[in-house]
Amino acid sequence: MNGEVLIRAGIIGLGVGERHISGYERHPNCRVTRLADFSDAKRADVATRHPDRSMTASADEILDDPDIEIVSIASYDQHHYEQVMRAIDAGKHLFVEKPLVLQEDHAHEVRAALRAKPHLRISSNLILRRCPRFLWLRKEIRSGRMGRLFNIDAEYQYGRIHKLISGWRGELPGYSLVMGGAVHMADLVIWLTGDRPVEVTAFGNRIATEGSAFRNFDLVRALVRFESGLVASIGCNGGCVHPHFHRLEVHGTEATFVNGLESAFVYRSRDPGVRPEPITEAYPGVDKGDLLEDFVDAVLHGREPEVGQDAVFDALSLCFAIERAVHSGQPEPVRPI
Repeated sequence: MNGEVLIRAGIIGLGVGERHISGYERHPNCRVTRLADFSDAKRADVATRHPDRSMTASADEILDDPDIEIVSIASYDQHHYEQVMRAIDAGKHLFVEKPLVLQEDHAHEVRAALRAKPHLRISSNLILRRCPRFLWLRKEIRSGRMGRLFNIDAEYQYGRIHKLISGWRGELPGYSLVMGGAVHMADLVIWLTGDRPVEVTAFGNRIATEGSAFRNFDLVRALVRFESGLVASIGCNGGCVHPHFHRLEVHGTEATFVNGLESAFVYRSRDPGVRPEPITEAYPGVDKGDLLEDFVDAVLHGREPEVGQDAVFDALSLCFAIERAVHSGQPEPVRPI
């Protein structure tokens, strides 16, 4: 390929969506031609950095544009379902900021719509798969050097409570930090292990956001049983006084991995006199647009992207089970979508 524009993309939502532009255009055959955001101020601000893009206040203008083949949906979560269904109906490939949708029945409708159009590609921004440190860990697990995995502790430490108690997240009834945050950890555990989650028990509270407009749990801890017998604690912590962080411990019969802000360590001996091995691969070491070059290439060559359709729905299935369990107070099955 020689750099000729073969595929055009449009982006709905110019918060994190602005960072999709450079991701798409790392592929020599893709050009982002239209940008949409309902906010006049946001469009004006983004236009100062991208004066040659067509701007609109209407998501419909992108969804209805016959020249646009790929759409990024980075709008507020409550708009995803309608925009995703519109895009599929219009025959467009989709890259959607997590969560894909907010309701389990909507996820089944999206899956059915995609099955009816198998040529369409869909992905979601489950970016931790690109983290160099976690890529190293996956190779370590798959090589067998960790031994048999039996316990994982994974928590999405949000560290941004202001985004829950003010802004659109605080105003949206039932905004789910599980769907918007813990989905990263759910996908990470499934991707690292290749294992299938089958049952969830969960507890939560809203102590940190008490008295605010936020009404869902700001802390959720789920205990997940996997098909192999592995047990994982997967959670989200919206109220922590802590930098934004993906806390992760992986315990195998031969080694334990511990992620840290500055570095990570692998313990290979139960002897307390043996020092752990430092792991220096970068963390997080990723940008929000890093999956997009591969996504464009997948569209152009008719293959599954790095984060494919099954991966998107597997992570969603686990998150829906966690959300059901934390509200029901009962064990809940993971129902594949």
